[in-house]
Amino acid sequence: MKNLVLKGALAASAFVLLANAASAATLDDVKKKGFLQCGVNTGLPGFASPNDKGEWSGFDVDYCRAVAAAVFGDPTKVKYTPLSAKDRLPALQSGEIDVLIRNTTWTLSRDEQGFDFTGVNYYDGQGFMINSKKLSGINSALQLSGASVCVQAGTTTELNLADYFKANKMEYNPVVFEKVEEVNAAYDSGRCDAYTTDQSGLYAYRLALTAPDDHIVLPEIISKEPLGPVVRQGDAQWADIIRWTHYALLTAEELGITKANVEELAKGDSPEVKRVLGQEAGTKLGTDLGLTNDWVVNIVKAVGNYGEIFEKNLGSGSPLKIARGINAQWSKGGLQYAMPIR
Repeated sequence: MKNLVLKGALAASAFVLLANAASAATLDDVKKKGFLQCGVNTGLPGFASPNDKGEWSGFDVDYCRAVAAAVFGDPTKVKYTPLSAKDRLPALQSGEIDVLIRNTTWTLSRDEQGFDFTGVNYYDGQGFMINSKKLSGINSALQLSGASVCVQAGTTTELNLADYFKANKMEYNPVVFEKVEEVNAAYDSGRCDAYTTDQSGLYAYRLALTAPDDHIVLPEIISKEPLGPVVRQGDAQWADIIRWTHYALLTAEELGITKANVEELAKGDSPEVKRVLGQEAGTKLGTDLGLTNDWVVNIVKAVGNYGEIFEKNLGSGSPLKIARGINAQWSKGGLQYAMPIR
């Protein structure tokens, strides 16, 4: 009996050691190579797009930079891998990228395929855009029966499109492309009557059209599209780092911690702010994650808080002018809600 108990204890210890080793794999690999490999969109204004010099910017890009700041204390230690909708999850599964932060919808089927979504950094919904001069008189998606609709392959968008037209007993002709650039070009050239994707994407793509003012986004939202960062399953520590980076950005906004004042507030007297910023005596919140205790300071110094990231890339400070809406803090009627950092 003693031998059985001893063997059981040894087996349990071995399992814990193996689990801990597995969970530390991605963080160790990222530190070893000296940079974060972040999967992003091939080009979606406001979320991820390169300029003429190859410098990336956008809401998702700032999340990549925030993770790099948390891990290295340096937001520049990140490399970007532009990925199509079809290639994004295989690239994550194969280890080509360390994290996918690329307007990807959290669904059950994706969760079952070996991926973990670490939170929702943008609540979106699928919509339709049309050329109002070409289709004058149409002001609802329910008037699109018989229309040709441009859509990207390998997306939940394609599935939602089929469901919507079937549910409303309407006919349509899907015009499907693998690359978003092909979808944009086809719609802009008039090959399709309508364009469907996440509504945030429609506002972004409209900016690049030949005559953007001729196009309108119809009011219907036909799906829930909770977008957020994705990691491989089986790596609990890495998932926690990505998850709590998101919560740190939200918490900073909630507490009024900004890029401009974070260093000053770190020296202040507020117990909650000091705890969040790693200044509380004896704190191990950062080191328990595998980071330094000033990881939140490093994040906010690099990219600001959630509200700053949103306004700069998507809101009033951007060409998109998207309202916060349901992406506002929970205390202001939105859905964004950070778990307590304590």
